[in-house]
Amino acid sequence: MNEEKKEKSLTTADLLAVTEIPIPMAQRQTGEEGQLAALFLPDVAKDFRSRWDAVQISFVDDPRLAVQQADELVAQVMKSLAETFSSERTKLEAQVDLTDKASTENLRLVLRRYRSFFERLLSL
Repeated sequence: MNEEKKEKSLTTADLLAVTEIPIPMAQRQTGEEGQLAALFLPDVAKDFRSRWDAVQISFVDDPRLAVQQADELVAQVMKSLAETFSSERTKLEAQVDLTDKASTENLRLVLRRYRSFFERLLSL
């Protein structure tokens, strides 16, 4: 049989299962018009940058290990970003009842939040 695979739409829920660990959130809303909020809290971003600096410095002594550590750090940053979005998405879902009872205004606000996150991702 030559069955065509039905292509399932990818959703943000597919990207990461919601974790039970509370994740600190950066600001979610844009501040001044056109200014995007940070994706990570300042302390978290500072820690990632500090760790990156250490990886870069270690390249001189052990390039192979530095590349391995860089890969692991980038993976941790991506995982943290996915967890942040998953947490935000869970909060958005709680605001909107997806059973057709949500008001257009609630849906508009949720769409704005998605747009904000989308724009922050593209600004990286």
